[in-house]
Amino acid sequence: MKRKRTPKRSKTMRIPPEPKQKAEILGSEMIYEGPVFGLRRDSVLEPTGVNTTREVITHPGSVVVLPVLPNGDIVMIRQYRHATRQFLWELVAGRMEAGEDPKRAAARELIEETGYRAKKFHTFLDVFPTPGFLEERMFLLLAEGLTPGEAEPEEDEKIVSLAFKRKKLEQMIHSGKLRDAKSIAGLLYYFRFLARR
Repeated sequence: MKRKRTPKRSKTMRIPPEPKQKAEILGSEMIYEGPVFGLRRDSVLEPTGVNTTREVITHPGSVVVLPVLPNGDIVMIRQYRHATRQFLWELVAGRMEAGEDPKRAAARELIEETGYRAKKFHTFLDVFPTPGFLEERMFLLLAEGLTPGEAEPEEDEKIVSLAFKRKKLEQMIHSGKLRDAKSIAGLLYYFRFLARR
């Protein structure tokens, strides 16, 4: 008679506590400062004891807005992105002004790029998109209670906005037609944790 195997108990992964020691900046030099970002070179003694030089792109932070219409459709925008040499579908997004509150920045960007006004904003993600060399902190906000209005794009912005069903957006992500990382992250988080089924 065969002996029944007892299923192995899964081990609970224990996350080690975050080290309290931070890096010590020994010296800093601003290489470039422009209207959108800057470039700084830091001499650093890292918490691991490594003495090194790090080049960092400075940035005041940004907002990404996920606008949900009353019927559940999501408003996306399409614009030309010179760095990619392509037109990309994205969520509404933009740079924050120094000291600006994310909700205020989100309201401004939403009006500029789509014309929609939102009654309510809720921050659902707070991420560092490229922590290896970029200081930018990105806030993703859900915008609800939308009312249409006239878009107020900046002079260099040529933007098309369109509302999409969830299924269509999932197809666009799966097929690779939607390629903007912040938008993919925001949409997948929203579908998984926040959207009503």
